[in-house]
Amino acid sequence: MKKAYLFPGQGSQFVGMAKELSESHPEAKKRFEEANDILGLDLASIMFEGPESKLKQTEFTQPAIFVHSVVRYQTLDIDKPDMVAGHSLGEFSALVANGAISFEDGLKLVRKRGQLMQEAGIKNPGAMAAVIGMDDDKVAEICEDASEKTALVVIPANFNCPGQVVISGNDEAVDEAIELMKKAGCRMAKKLPVSGAFHSPLMRPALNGLESQLESTSFKNPEFPVYANVDGKPTTDAETIKENLRKQLLNAVQWTKTLENMHADGAGEFVEIGPGKVLQGLVKRTLKKVEINGYQ
Repeated sequence: MKKAYLFPGQGSQFVGMAKELSESHPEAKKRFEEANDILGLDLASIMFEGPESKLKQTEFTQPAIFVHSVVRYQTLDIDKPDMVAGHSLGEFSALVANGAISFEDGLKLVRKRGQLMQEAGIKNPGAMAAVIGMDDDKVAEICEDASEKTALVVIPANFNCPGQVVISGNDEAVDEAIELMKKAGCRMAKKLPVSGAFHSPLMRPALNGLESQLESTSFKNPEFPVYANVDGKPTTDAETIKENLRKQLLNAVQWTKTLENMHADGAGEFVEIGPGKVLQGLVKRTLKKVEINGYQ
């Protein structure tokens, strides 16, 4: 039975994250100190002590989740995976665990990405909303209708599991889509407390900066296949990985496809590594008769 390791994305953070890990593993404590030095700020203090308002800022949230996930992976005494994937930000954690990029380069990338996305959210204010209990194709169709009605942008941003999609775009278009979803009979459509319209064209101001950071980062072919957010397909090619990270910024996270493809390729055990249990829940709602574990 093959093992798939999964790394969480934004939204899994909490004050106190990784504090116990740092206190119980000397090598973890060293890694947190190293992260502080690389970033030139006390990230560990924000993670361990908060305040929550600061930890929730995208520029701090992303490196916090990344460091927690990577350090947790590096302190585990378990078998190597057969394949890996990460949800949005988590894709960067998966690549470090997989040997495609170094810890330092990954952290610099994630820090820059978080800053760029936060700035893009200020330049192009937008919103995201969770839609529960509606077919993926219907969600996409309604987003198109809402975009046409408002002459603004709203698109599916995260296909998380069957019946759970997150949409993203201009506030007015998202509001219109929510009303149309409710009229069409979805179980729930609700705005999320986020600082921007992630995984949508509204993130375009962040693209040049991210491309520049990607170009200055050294990528290697990974040890084992990484399943990309943009299409849910596996790759072991460094250049393809770099291009997938570029595309990921403005396009939907195809998480349902990712899990289904991993399972089709033989994964029978799915292990979430990092803060929270969000991905374990998504596996449970997507796949049947698989083993699900997690390490925080």
